[in-house]
Parts: sequence; structure tokens; C-alpha cells
Amino acid sequence: MNSTNSKIIKPRVPFSIIREAIIAASDYTEQQNSMEVVEPQTQDSSSQGRTDFLLSFSTKVEIAKELVARCSSRDQSAPGNELQSTIRQLEEVIKSMAEDFSNVSLSDFEINYPLDTSQSDVEPQSASQGENGYESFVKGMYDRMGRNDIEEDSNVLPRLADILQPAYQGFLCPLTKKIMDDPVTIETGITYEKEAILEWFSNNVVCPTTRMEIRSVGFSSNLALKHSIKEWKDRNEATRIRIARSALSLADSEAMLLDAIKELQVLSQLRRCNREHMHNAGITEQVTHFLQHESTNVRCEVMQLLRLLVEDEAGKVIVANTRVRALTRTIKMISSYNSSERHAAVSFLLELSKSEMFLDRIGGTPGGILILITMKYNKEADPFSAAKAEETLKNLEKSPMNIRYMAENGFVEPLLNHLNDDSEEVQMEMVSYLGGILLEDEMKTYVAERASATLIQMINGGNTSIRREALRALVQISAHPPNCKILVAAGIMQAVVEEILPRRINSEPLDSPEEAAAILANMLESDAEGSSEMKLSETGHTVVSHYFIYSIAQLIKSSMPEKASANLVRILLSLAKLPYAMATVLSVVMEIGAIPTIVEFLNSELEELAVVAAKLLIVLSPHVGHAIANGVCKTIGQPEGLIVGYSAQRITERQAVSANLLAKLPPQSTPLNLVLLLQDTVPVILARIEELQRGEVRGGGGGGGGGSGRITGHYLEGLVGILVKFAGSLFVQEILKLALSRNLTSVFADLLVRAGGSSEVQRLAAVGLGKLSSQSVYLSKPPAEARRRSTRPVTFFSKSTSSKEEKSASICPAHRGVCSATTTFCLLESGAAERLLVCLENEDSKVVEAALSAISTLLEESVDVEGSVRALSQLGAVRSVLGVLKVHGREERVVQRALWLVDMFLEKGKEKEKLSEEIYNDKLLRTVLVSVFNRGDGGGDSKRMAENILRHINKILSYSSNNLGM
Repeated sequence: MNSTNSKIIKPRVPFSIIREAIIAASDYTEQQNSMEVVEPQTQDSSSQGRTDFLLSFSTKVEIAKELVARCSSRDQSAPGNELQSTIRQLEEVIKSMAEDFSNVSLSDFEINYPLDTSQSDVEPQSASQGENGYESFVKGMYDRMGRNDIEEDSNVLPRLADILQPAYQGFLCPLTKKIMDDPVTIETGITYEKEAILEWFSNNVVCPTTRMEIRSVGFSSNLALKHSIKEWKDRNEATRIRIARSALSLADSEAMLLDAIKELQVLSQLRRCNREHMHNAGITEQVTHFLQHESTNVRCEVMQLLRLLVEDEAGKVIVANTRVRALTRTIKMISSYNSSERHAAVSFLLELSKSEMFLDRIGGTPGGILILITMKYNKEADPFSAAKAEETLKNLEKSPMNIRYMAENGFVEPLLNHLNDDSEEVQMEMVSYLGGILLEDEMKTYVAERASATLIQMINGGNTSIRREALRALVQISAHPPNCKILVAAGIMQAVVEEILPRRINSEPLDSPEEAAAILANMLESDAEGSSEMKLSETGHTVVSHYFIYSIAQLIKSSMPEKASANLVRILLSLAKLPYAMATVLSVVMEIGAIPTIVEFLNSELEELAVVAAKLLIVLSPHVGHAIANGVCKTIGQPEGLIVGYSAQRITERQAVSANLLAKLPPQSTPLNLVLLLQDTVPVILARIEELQRGEVRGGGGGGGGGSGRITGHYLEGLVGILVKFAGSLFVQEILKLALSRNLTSVFADLLVRAGGSSEVQRLAAVGLGKLSSQSVYLSKPPAEARRRSTRPVTFFSKSTSSKEEKSASICPAHRGVCSATTTFCLLESGAAERLLVCLENEDSKVVEAALSAISTLLEESVDVEGSVRALSQLGAVRSVLGVLKVHGREERVVQRALWLVDMFLEKGKEKEKLSEEIYNDKLLRTVLVSVFNRGDGGGDSKRMAENILRHINKILSYSSNNLGM
């Protein structure tokens, strides 16, 4: 056919004949396809050739039928390029069919057919059988072509589609040799791709095919051909989708599976309608199952395909409704070490986040938001993933719940942005989240810097709900001490004080007393000094003013919720710790009679209130201790309730501060001591001390191991302190009997070496021994009188009696009578003196001072000083005391105690000369003595004693020199 002829080319064969031939051929091939051909198990070459021929020929028959139908529906006498193109295509198809027949031997088709097909046993194939047959064709052709005809990494599936839906020669542009998208016909009647011919005409004025000169470079769109190409593309791409789906179903190798997925990726990007076909064919749901495939390559390709399929909403709906947990798998893949898998997953998740139906689902997937946040801030390691993660998080911000999840995982920026910029409704939601999530300390500071002003404005606003939520948020922010100055600068003091105090006018109840008081308490605990200088209102009042302290104390006395009361007591406690505010606090507390109310809080079921009340009473006890003791004795369940009734397995902060409160109350409070005695608290105290020393109980309620140890140590200090109180009240016969019967001397002596690592326990034990020792001189009796005493009482601790205690007839060198730990509290006879001397080596000056004070009781005027000096010298006391002067020479109270003992050793000891010579020869000791003499102290005792010691040394050494003739 001459393609340059501008006239319409009529077909050489009448259309009726062509139509009949095509129909006959179609019937023949359909009959061949419907017959059940019985073949041997091993297919020979003729059988394979017959199969290939039938597949190819049946496809061409369908194409020819369509072209004939198109020609028949038009007026054949009408001119036009459309009919010419159709006829040319039909000729090509018929020519191809003829070539197929010429290449196949007719002997291959010798099959016996039934004479009457209506009586045949051959049944039409069901849909499933047809699909299975199609899959068999794909597998067979893939096996033949995939590894023989093409490269290993090429996709063979499009080739299979070309076999079933071949492109016509007329579809190809003569210039580009590619199927045309926008065909146009030029003056010579030849059709080209529009862009290609335009580019050609820019440099040439001849027809590319005929080389004929072109008078006009104009052209006309070949709409008929363009429509035909579009229809062919639809069929071709539908065939490619069907083939790829069959390959997915087969998936007997990773290579076939990857080829199918990549083919679907290409088709998804070509046209949106292809994605719709895949959705309708079930491919979208089918490929989600391969997210669990063991191959990383397969998972990556599947994820990329899914990203394309969910670009439209229908795909997102399918993924959302699939039974496969696609989101969970995607989140897992995002955290993969394989960058390709990670990139594919985060890209897919970004596409899903564009749909509202996935916003809450992504946020609710465990670990999803946390991984995205981590990825966002990991830009240096993976810039691509960081950018995609940031975009995804931005999309997820459309859901308020996701904003909360982000804040809970440390990304508060979205929450703060909406808090500062959005409507009142959104602000309410954001501030409620801010108050409800747990922020790290570093994040609290960031929030304080960004949102303090906004939160304070909310407090001052008229919306009650927003004000309450803003206060809740500020409670947490203010709990971090470094935020104090930020909040003060933003105006927090005046805002919360006005929330606490003025709303009491006309008995109007407080809106948020708990939160407002908690914020102020946090501020004062963080920086009481700085906060106290801030004005609370235009009247000029500050938190240390009488007006404010009085108002807080009145609120404490009134009926308030326990949590609010706890925060108010915290405020008063912080102010009581300020030296210049203590007098005002004491005056107000006594003026309005608040002590009984605070004591009542000790019985509260709210541990926080009981703890802070005990702490406030401890601070006030040095000034109003007797009033507190009387209040405790008059309160139902007290004071024994502060000791007994708690679990012995886990020590709480409440138990620790309760024990310390009793220990801090005046030791001379006889009623309190007697009540404790009568309520059998001492056995409980002794039992707890022994359990703590054996490690049978531990601290609880503190933060971590350090907090646990701190609570345990504080509790032990309180228990020992209570025993010291009893040791200071031995003038009461009942308490004296208790101390003797429970062998408190041994208890305290044991605590000197088993103090649980607490210097304070050692100090208290030394104080207790000193108090007991001061009574030894009155309890020690001559041997004759001692024998008339009753049998020694049983001690609490089961210990073997020492050899010294067994020598009941021996005379104590210090007390000039029969002594023992259980009858006279004697430090020498009980062995406590040796342990006290060991304590002189302690680095804590307070422990050393207490030990020196206890030892000093053996050198008081009421005892035999010379005998005590002799006994202590035998224990090495002199050298120990001199060592104290060297180590603690700058501690005035310690030096004063040590100098007194050295002075006594020089005055009463028999080895004066040896001691003087030792001091004189020790340059460090001489330097310390001279330094103390020159420095002195306010009272002059140290200066006087240092001078006295130096005079002793000079006198003794001078006397010795004269006697030796020196």
C-alpha cells in the first residue's frame, strides 16, 4: 500500500469476505481453546508450538474482528485519514495471520472433533479454570523467556503482554519508533508524533519518510488513530495488570515476585485508571501481605508500590481495611538498619498521613510517633528520612491526640504553637494536654521559656476551665527549680497569690486552691530568697509580710481539701526556713492557735500532708517545742501513732519524718516521754533499729536507690534520737528503769560502729552515751551494797556478758564503786570508751565533738579524775585527743573540748612530763596551740586553755631540766 497517496485506499478484498474469514477463524480458535487436548506428561516441541500459535493467533483474531467492526460502521465512500489508517492496520493484521499459518505445520492440528459439538462432552471452562489456565500460560512463558531471551535483571512480563496484545505498526512514529501519544498527519499523509515532527520541521522542510518537499508545515490531529492508540493502551495495560496479578499469585520465585511488583509500579505511575483497576482486581490488598516477606528487596519494592497505590483515597481505604496490620509492619520497617527499606517505609507512611482516616491510626500505633521524632532529629545520619519524618509529623498535627502523643515523647513544639496561636477551644485542649503529660526537666525549662506568658494570661482570663488547666500546667513547670526566675519574670507571683487570697472575699470558695498553692510552694522551695522580694500586689505586700503569712495560716486553719492544705503548709514551711521570716511565722502561728491544726494533719490519710506537717513542726520545735509536744499528747492516736502501726518491710518518708519529729521535741517534755513509755514504743524502736542494722527493711517511696537509702538513714536517725530523749530524762524513775532494763549503753555503743553509714547516727549515739555516763557516778555503789542488789535485769539484745561485767566485785577507777553497762551505764566497764576513742578519727567534726563530750563525763568533778585519767591513758586516749587537735584545729567547738581534755591530762595525769615532752616535740601540735592562743574565740575559753597548756608544758619541762642540771 502506498502510504503517500492522499486518496482513500479501498480494500482489495470485499469487507463481507474479510468479515466471514475472520469470524470463521475466530470460531476455529475458540473451538481449539475449548477442547481438552490429551497430551503426554512431557510436552513435545510440536505441542508447545501449537500452544504458542493458538495464543498468538487468537489475539490477532480479536484485533481483526474489532477493526472489521470499526470499518463496517462507517461510510466506506467517505474520504478521510481515519478510514485509511484503519484499513492499513487491518491489512497488517491479516498479513501477520498469514505468516503465522505459513510457519506452522498443519499436521500439528490433526485432532478428531465430534461431529456434533452440541452433543460433545466438552464443557466451557469456568472462571477459575480460565484464571488457572492463564496463570499456567504466564508461568510457562516466564520460564522460557525469563532466563533465555533477556537479561537477568529485565522484567519479562511486559513482553508477555506484547504477545497477547501486540502493538500495530501504524501506532509507531516513523521518527521516534515509539507508540504515539498525540499523532498528527502532515501534508504527505504520513502520521507522526506531534512533538517529534515539530522538532523535525524546525530544521527540515521535507517529509521524513518520503523525502518530498513540504509546501506547508501545517498538520492535522489524527483523532481516530489517537483514539485507537488509547484503546490499545487500555487493553495492553489491562493485560499487563492481569499478567502481573497472575505472577503475584504464582510467586514461585523471588525473581518472578519482584518482576510482578515492579511491573505494577510502572503501571501505577502511567495512569490513575490503572490504580483503579488494581484496586478492583484486589491487587492492592494482595500486595500488603508481602510486607511480611522474608526478603528485604521484596519488602522494599512492595512498600514503594503501596505508596503509589495509596496516592488516591480508594487505595488508602483498602489499606485501612485490610486484615494485614500494614501500619505495624511499616513502623517496624522505619526502624530498619537497611536504608532502602527505611526510606521506602517512611515515604509510604508520609503518603498515608495525608489522609484523615490514618491520622489517629498512625498516632495510635505503638512506637510510631516516637520513631518519627527520633528520625526527625537524626538529620546528619539520614537526611532523606529526617525530611520525610518531619513532613509526616506536620501532617499528623491535624489530630489533637497526635499533638499530645508528640508532647509525651518530648516533641512539644506543635503543642506550644497551637497553644499560643489557635482559638480558645484549641487552647483549652492544648493546655489540658500540657497539664496532663509528664515532662522531663529539660523540657520543663523549654516550655517555661515558650509558654509562661501565655499560661499566666490564661490564669488572668475569665474562662474558669482554661484557668484551672493553665494552673495545672504551671504546677509541673514550677516544680523544676531553674524555672523559678523565668516564671517570676513573667509575673507568676502576683497571678497565683491573687488566685489564692482575694477570692476568699464574702466567703467565695477558691477556684483552684490546690494548684495555685502548689505553684507558689514550688517557687518558694526553688528560690525562697529571690521570691520573697517580689511584690504580690499594688499594695506592696510580699510573701514574708505579716499580711501574707497571716492569710496563709488562716487558710490552713480553715476547712480546706487535704491536697490544698498540704501545699499551704509547704508555703509556710518555706517561709519558716528564712531567718528573717521565722519570727513572723512563729508570731502568727501562736496568735491564731494553728499548732493543734498542724498536729492534727499528722493523722491525715494523705501522706503528703502528714509529711509536710511533720517537717513544719520540726522547724518550729526549737522555738515552740513544748507547745507542739503538748499538742501531740492531746491528739487522739498520738504520739504512739508516729512510731507504731507501720509496715516493717518498707520504710516511708512519713515514718522517717514522724520519728524525727519526736526526736526533735524537747527531751525535758516529761508527759510526752511518759506517754511514749506507757504505749510500749521503746520495744518497737529497738526492734526496728536491729532490723535496720541487719538490713531486713529498706526505704520506700523515694526516687531510686539513693532516695531509698536516704529515707532509711533518716528513719534510723529519728529512732536513735528518740532513745537519746529517754537518756536525757533519767531523773524520771520509770525512764531510768527502762534505760537499765533495755541496756541502752550497749545499744548506743553498738550504734557507734554499726551506724548504717550515717554520721548523724554516730553523733546521736555518742550524745546518748554522754547523757547515760553523767548518771554513772550516782548509780555506782560500793561492793557490799552492790551484792545486796537484785539480779541484773535481762537486756534487749542477746549478747554474751563481758569479762568486765562478770567481775562484779571490782571497783571502777572512775566512779569508785561497782560498775557495769547494765547497772551504772559506765563507759569504761561497758567498753564504750574504746569505741568513742575510735570516733575521734571521724572526719565529721560533729561526731568528734559528741565523742569528746561523752569522754569528758569521765573527768568531771564528781568522779575520781585521776583514776579516769589513768584508765583513759591506758586506752591511748591522750594520743587520740592530740590527733583531734591536728586534724580539726580550725573547728572552734572541737578544739575547745580537746584542749580541756589535754589540760586535764596534764594536770591530773601521772605521766605529765612524758606528755609535755611529746607535745613540745610535735611541731604541728605546738603550732596549733600557738595559733589557738593567738586567735582565741569570743568567750576566751580556747585562748585561756591553750595558754594554760603552754604554761604547763614550759613549767614541767623547766622543772625537769633543773632537776637534771640542765
